[in-house]
Amino acid sequence: MTPTEPIKFLLVDDLEANLQALVALLRRDGLELLTARSGSEALELLLAHDISLAFLDVQMPVMDGFELAEVMRSTERTRQIPIIFLTAGIVDSQRRIRGYETGAVDFLAKPIEAHVLLNKAATFFDLACQRRELALTNAKLEQADRLKDEFLAMLAHELRNPLAPLRNAAEILQSDYAETEERGQALNILSRQIENMTRMIDDLLDVSRITEGKIELRKESVNLASVVQAASSLIRSECASRGQELAIKLPESPVYLHADSTRLEQVFGNLLMNASKYGGEGCHITVNAERAGPDVIISVTDDGTGIEPELLPRIFDLFVQASRTLDRRHGGLGIGLTLVQRIVRLHGGTIEARSKGLGQGSQFIVRLPAMTAPPAGASPARGKPAFQTATAPRRLLIVDDNTDSARSLAILQTRLGHETRTAYSGTEALEVAAEFKPEVVMLDIGLPGMDGFEVARKLRSMPDLSGVFLIAMTGYGSVDSREEGRKAGFDAFLVKPIDLRELQGLLGSLP
Repeated sequence: MTPTEPIKFLLVDDLEANLQALVALLRRDGLELLTARSGSEALELLLAHDISLAFLDVQMPVMDGFELAEVMRSTERTRQIPIIFLTAGIVDSQRRIRGYETGAVDFLAKPIEAHVLLNKAATFFDLACQRRELALTNAKLEQADRLKDEFLAMLAHELRNPLAPLRNAAEILQSDYAETEERGQALNILSRQIENMTRMIDDLLDVSRITEGKIELRKESVNLASVVQAASSLIRSECASRGQELAIKLPESPVYLHADSTRLEQVFGNLLMNASKYGGEGCHITVNAERAGPDVIISVTDDGTGIEPELLPRIFDLFVQASRTLDRRHGGLGIGLTLVQRIVRLHGGTIEARSKGLGQGSQFIVRLPAMTAPPAGASPARGKPAFQTATAPRRLLIVDDNTDSARSLAILQTRLGHETRTAYSGTEALEVAAEFKPEVVMLDIGLPGMDGFEVARKLRSMPDLSGVFLIAMTGYGSVDSREEGRKAGFDAFLVKPIDLRELQGLLGSLP
């Protein structure tokens, strides 16, 4: 039963006048009244429709109301339909017992009192509406549960995928016989696969933050051209490797947006990556932007594999993907377009997906509000500031219960000229800090026992370390954990896996 389909009652009486009177009394919005003049005609309607309540006349020729009720009770499809018997005769206890045994919930004597009939009908109408709502809710829950299971399977698949090349690359680097070129290739594999895993985890966190309303846009005056060029630069090598042609058409006059440039780069980078990934070898990809009144419309179009018609209405739903097959040829978690849609909406815009079907390409159309005039002193594309390099060696204490993580980070920082120590618990960190007196403490928040927040508060309370620069290392990166970290005394936050360039910039910025 669909949400818009009416509730259906069945009225069975061999006299047309009685049926007309019942229909006149019971008619209401959302209710469809089906009428039958015999038991056999009623059975045909019962097989064709989902009936919520049946009014059966007891005294009918050929098949009376009791016999019809017995047939209904013997059939799985109609067994649970409540029955109200209508009778002009006296209902003795024996006939009443027989009626209840066949599924009757009540008997109404003719002539029927209108208010009694209407009250009983209203009760069963409301119950049918509630059952339908419950069924629809259960169907949604079942679908959500199925999508969750599919997502968890995909997540396991996608997170396991990088493990094989990571393990292989590690074996190559440990081999005594690996050539210099092979070691270089192994290092590239490590870097690329770690980047893939980081991107997936970041997407998952972004979906959670946006869903909970915890994402905060950092809006400023942004040149649309700089955003599109930055996004396209991320996929040019992908396009080249697949023999794809990428064309960008922007308005002659600069278009400025009041937007978060990083988030918009994420939007168009995702759309372009999808166009390249799903477009196929040798496809053509076009980015076209044009003014439309107060807005700017940016379309990303490809002439590749297209989108199935049944998928198109759900293309922005969470965990929906073009392919659910075992080969998982294109990979991904099915959350990229959900992120795109939600980020566009946070900017006051809209996004629409179009495709004529498989093999006929696809188009994603983003509409965003544009600034009415360019900001004063606006310049064309603006790049991101480069990280500073460390200007002086520092004393670093690295605290992480993952010993491999702590030791490898210490090795890298020692090679950059810093003096390092490591600790693997909160208690050990406080002991090492008291002796080593570090200038910088890199502290994992998720330590067992004494967590990073508590360690940070204790370090701040130590006279010799009250001015230490505290960097939180966290796998969560949530707004709540950052706020708690600031209260505990952290100066900076790095999300795992740590971007070493970002760390280098932090250390270089210290006095």
